[in-house]
Amino acid sequence: MANSKASKKRVFIGERNALRNQAIKSRTRTFVKKVIKAVEAKNVDEAKTALQVAYKELDKAVTKGVIKKNTASRKKSRLALKINKLAN
Repeated sequence: MANSKASKKRVFIGERNALRNQAIKSRTRTFVKKVIKAVEAKNVDEAKTALQVAYKELDKAVTKGVIKKNTASRKKSRLALKINKLAN
């Protein structure tokens, strides 16, 4: 258990940040799933609008430091690939 006042504060802050990170990750997963669902339903217009929102959420997660830049780029690339296959 934490002994000093500073170490107790660090435990508290770590728990708070973990909750925030969990919420951001959950939000990005939700928007990615919406894109995938639209692609599976073969709805190109809905998929493209969902893709824009997913891009925004992934970029936000990167700026908050929740996910790494390359991870977001990989996810965005794979989503775009699915939509491009559907469009053609």
